[in-house]
Amino acid sequence: MNRKTTTPVALVTQRVDPVSGRVEIRDALDQRLVEWLSAAGFLSFPMPNALLGATGADGVAEWLRVLQPDILVLSGGNDVGEQPARDATERHLLSWAQERRLPALGICRGMQMMAVWAGGTLGRVSGHVGVRHQLKLREEKQRSDWPEVVNSYHNWGVGNIPRGFVPQAWAEDGSVEAMRHKTLPWEAWMWHPEREEPFNNADVNRIERLLDGK
Repeated sequence: MNRKTTTPVALVTQRVDPVSGRVEIRDALDQRLVEWLSAAGFLSFPMPNALLGATGADGVAEWLRVLQPDILVLSGGNDVGEQPARDATERHLLSWAQERRLPALGICRGMQMMAVWAGGTLGRVSGHVGVRHQLKLREEKQRSDWPEVVNSYHNWGVGNIPRGFVPQAWAEDGSVEAMRHKTLPWEAWMWHPEREEPFNNADVNRIERLLDGK
């Protein structure tokens, strides 16, 4: 079976939400993230967190072969280490994307997972929940390519930048807000582009450039 759409497909990971009062664990995806990806020209396909455990790597490989995604998006939600099935799924997908040089974007927890997967560390941060930050850029001459102010909803940040990545932006307290891989079309942000109203054109432009390998 071959994919029949010419619209680029975004494979999007999901948070895990145990349901209180029910014997039920649900995958969840913010509808705004689907809207943001649609604004950037993508069709979104959520990644089931149970698939790897249910079918093994061969089942995931078949699922990916049918889907043929053009970009991997690691979404926010859940701390790294909180939900083992999600951690295992995202690690597997990062390795798969690395082998194929597939573009990838990490959002908030997605940046944290990308860092941990690559050998980096995380550390607690304070004053990063429900606030907004001015971005300090690695190269201020590229200011027009980045949002000036970003939202913040996290208690953990990247401590040591992993090998192969370069920090791109910082918050006022010096914590890393964005990083990019040196050779792969991978980028990661600690802010949530889907929570901006309206969506920030700089965020949309950056994921479009990732798709083009820039």
